[in-house]
Amino acid sequence: MNNSFGQMFSITSFGESHGRCVGVTIDGCPAGLSLAETDVQKEVDRRRPGQSPGATQRTDEEDKVEIISGIFNGRTTGAPICLLVWNQDVDSTQYEETRMTPRPGHADYTAFVKYGGFNDFRGGGRFSGRITVSHVMAGAVARKLLGCFGIEILAHTVEIGGIKAETKGLDDIKRNLETNSLKCADSVATMKMIRAIETAQAEGDSVGGIVEGQALNVPAGLGEPIFDTIEGELAKAIFSIPAVKGIEFGSGFAAARKKGSENNDPFVVENEKIVTSTNNAGGVIGGISNGMAITLRVVFKPTPSISLKQTTINLKNQKADSVSIRGRHDTCVVPRAVPVVESMMAITLCDFALRAGIIPEVLE
Repeated sequence: MNNSFGQMFSITSFGESHGRCVGVTIDGCPAGLSLAETDVQKEVDRRRPGQSPGATQRTDEEDKVEIISGIFNGRTTGAPICLLVWNQDVDSTQYEETRMTPRPGHADYTAFVKYGGFNDFRGGGRFSGRITVSHVMAGAVARKLLGCFGIEILAHTVEIGGIKAETKGLDDIKRNLETNSLKCADSVATMKMIRAIETAQAEGDSVGGIVEGQALNVPAGLGEPIFDTIEGELAKAIFSIPAVKGIEFGSGFAAARKKGSENNDPFVVENEKIVTSTNNAGGVIGGISNGMAITLRVVFKPTPSISLKQTTINLKNQKADSVSIRGRHDTCVVPRAVPVVESMMAITLCDFALRAGIIPEVLE
């Protein structure tokens, strides 16, 4: 297993869904950053269950953040920062019963093969969405560090169950992002999305969707081509989130249906700064940030944990079997994934900013 990401700002995730805790160790955070548990807690609270329709009923998880190391007198010391939350609301009964009948859409079978059956299968173990608490804790630190240099990260729901939100301006997104349970800036679409989630839940099924992320005020010049392009590293980070099945930048796949004259972004000067009049490139050219907002969209598959009966096999005898998944699962993971997308974007950009020397090793 490789549980680490990043070069100068690097994170190592640990813990399992039904283990004692989940946590993260951050190495490379500059000394001198003002940081408290409350800074991290407010981001972790945004991904907690029970805040959106169809969310898992594993709601007794307090997810109280503890900082174990790397902070002294309210500031980072330059030493590794270790953060964790304890798992408290755990029920492994169902997983013991279905151990030999891998759940379709889950990593049960592939993890069983790769780790010879020694993997912790309870709740999905290391392959559970539960591990994204670690992503968000590290992301909270990265976000605060980037904020010292004016870089802002935000994400929002743009599609659930085939229902698309209308395109909104940045002010509308910021104003409406946290005002509804789906973290969607379009209140009309939100109501339709809620109904789609409730219908799927009543049918014992699930729905997927799309999250859009934006990084604002990113300076031009971040990225390390050819192999550490900014899109490549962002994609790698985003794909560490369970249930992600696709990502696009800027105009993305729509670029395949455009002409060059339509997709190119003309350069102009505004307020003595070189910018582009459009942003089909999504803020990245040649694997390097161009100073425009970095925009991406992330596809989340429908939650594979559904109560409808599904065909599978029995690993003991390799004969056909079936499984109907009980337990506490999200009907739609999209709303809770919004802060996770923000976090992985922040971690990646923080690493690039340190590599470029934009963020110093010691903050004044």
